[in-house]
Amino acid sequence: MSSSIPEPFLLRCAELELAIYRWGEPRAGRAALLLTHGTGFCGPVWRTIAEAFASELVVYAVDRRGHGASSKPADAYHFADFAEDTVGVIDGLQLQGAYAIGHSAGATDLLLAAAQRPTAFRCIFAMEPTMMHPTTPEQRPELQATREERLQGAGRRRASFPSYEQLFEDYRGRPAFRNWQPDSLRAYVRYGFEQQPDGSVSLRCAPALERAMLAHIFAAMDGTYRGDARGIPFGLLSQVRCPTRISTTESSQPIYKHMAEEARRALPNASAHHFEGVGHLVAQVQPDLAIDALRRFWAELAS
Repeated sequence: MSSSIPEPFLLRCAELELAIYRWGEPRAGRAALLLTHGTGFCGPVWRTIAEAFASELVVYAVDRRGHGASSKPADAYHFADFAEDTVGVIDGLQLQGAYAIGHSAGATDLLLAAAQRPTAFRCIFAMEPTMMHPTTPEQRPELQATREERLQGAGRRRASFPSYEQLFEDYRGRPAFRNWQPDSLRAYVRYGFEQQPDGSVSLRCAPALERAMLAHIFAAMDGTYRGDARGIPFGLLSQVRCPTRISTTESSQPIYKHMAEEARRALPNASAHHFEGVGHLVAQVQPDLAIDALRRFWAELAS
């Protein structure tokens, strides 16, 4: 399966190696753009967005821990773990005054890292971040009752296909992927799966790993997340100083809109954007809408 996506390089962050994809060459005076994907995906799903800005910015997309070509620890998938990785990426790439775009849990990574590296980002566009209220979590019994069922569904996800082409044909018929732009879907198929010696392809973010990640995300959704020895990290959001834009979409589940509003209230310098006529994966379904929203956000900051 052909691809114009650059091959990743590996960046050492503490005990992990994170795969980074770069569009454009770094040079003096050229700002950077950092892209972070949501749970279960990989850096190259940002392909269309990256290519749209590569002539102006040096663009980096990261495979988050457990995904793509990055390291896959057996556990350690708390929000704070991903945030520490993002801090490592900031330090390793020496980002200062960079633009940043994140989706879902990847957006949360950026926000938590920005609190710890206040000069790293010029601004952040956060697409439906996953979190809960930093001090007064709202209990949602209706989501608690279905959490295990949703986790079991993730654990049953099909992990292997005979070939990349058969995988692509299967996925483009699924409701969750039916409206994806073909280039975005091919990028996910190629880099979210790994070819085996017999020619078959297997998920790089295995169902058991995705379930471990989703367990913490679902707990945040239903208001029961308690973190680990480091505690609950969402109080850090009050320390984010760069301008942030928190987006929602028309067709997302209500919980995503609720979490986005909690993030907007927790952040000192936040504004809102709403995408009409599209759902949670707007950047892969209608990337032109995302590109236009990003350009308008950046233009407002420059005026």
